[in-house]
Amino acid sequence: MLKIERILCPVDFSEYSARAYDYAHSLARHYEATLLVLHVVRSITIDPIFLSTTMIDKVYSQQAADARAQIAKLAEKQAGEAVQTQITVQMGLVADSILLFAKERDTDLIVMGTHGRRGLDRVLMGSTTEAILRKAHCPVLAVRLPVRSFVRPESPDDPVHIQKILCCVDFSEHSPRALEYAFSLGQQYNAEITLLHVVEDSKGAGDNSARAMESMEQLVPDEVRDWASVVPVVRSGRSYEAIIERATESETDLIVMGVRGRNVVDLAVFGSTTHRVIQLGPCPVLVVRA
Repeated sequence: MLKIERILCPVDFSEYSARAYDYAHSLARHYEATLLVLHVVRSITIDPIFLSTTMIDKVYSQQAADARAQIAKLAEKQAGEAVQTQITVQMGLVADSILLFAKERDTDLIVMGTHGRRGLDRVLMGSTTEAILRKAHCPVLAVRLPVRSFVRPESPDDPVHIQKILCCVDFSEHSPRALEYAFSLGQQYNAEITLLHVVEDSKGAGDNSARAMESMEQLVPDEVRDWASVVPVVRSGRSYEAIIERATESETDLIVMGVRGRNVVDLAVFGSTTHRVIQLGPCPVLVVRA
């Protein structure tokens, strides 16, 4: 059984990170995990002639105190079971600080907001989020302001509804890891799971689709079928377009995608498929490395 014991949620108090906090809190509650909330105060470089070291320390201390107060306000929104939460405020370079913190605390999952919008400009993704997605040692749940949300503040007693999970399957070495997370989340939230394989080559699409359906059926353990509804689906076309189309029409609450390891080749794969799904898809995307 998949264990998620420490969930890291970096916050910058934007609307994006506030939404990510809701998701992180929900996951921590379901997995009985510790929620690590991190705010990084950007390092400032000022000529000592204009501002003394003592004054800089005072500014930082005030920023840290303000950050803790804002995190406390985020926590106040959550009703129901209490989640063990640890709050940390650091000074440094944001992406580097998050990555180092996640490694030192051996976190199992990072949940963070992204500025994804219509368009493919990397700047719109947010340089910090993109760096974390590329370099983190653990899975990353990227949360933007989606068309649909499984966090429903109007239902404080049961604010989270992950009813449909879409897991992308390409039969590569990183698919099994993504499936492990999809099945685990499906069990935690009692959600329907769709396994999606996209056939990009139109030649022999019929035969390829039939083989893919059979192969996907074999990927589902018997014990998973005992408690989950698993639906295999095959689409043809561009991968990211087919994923987004299926997620939109089925009102998917969460997309799970496996990606290759951290290397030069992965940059192209990440940019061409995962990056587009995160920015253009209708819901959060969990990125899982093999």
